[in-house]
Amino acid sequence: MDRARSGQKGNASQRFMRATGKLRAIFGPASRTSLAHDMTEENRRLLAQRQAETQQWETVTRPDGSTYVVPRNPEDRSLR
Repeated sequence: MDRARSGQKGNASQRFMRATGKLRAIFGPASRTSLAHDMTEENRRLLAQRQAETQQWETVTRPDGSTYVVPRNPEDRSLR
């Protein structure tokens, strides 16, 4: 390994953040929070609501391979 690479500290995401500093000045910083945390009660309620909403729809595939979403029960107007 050459000296330039052996002298770099940090994991791959930290090296990437340093390398893309100018882009982050334009597009904003990346989130550096941990993904391994407990869900809050508010997030649990929101997840349950989103899952209930997705149960009202089904995906239909046409013979040409394209897909579209239709309501499972056309008389249900709760989300429209």
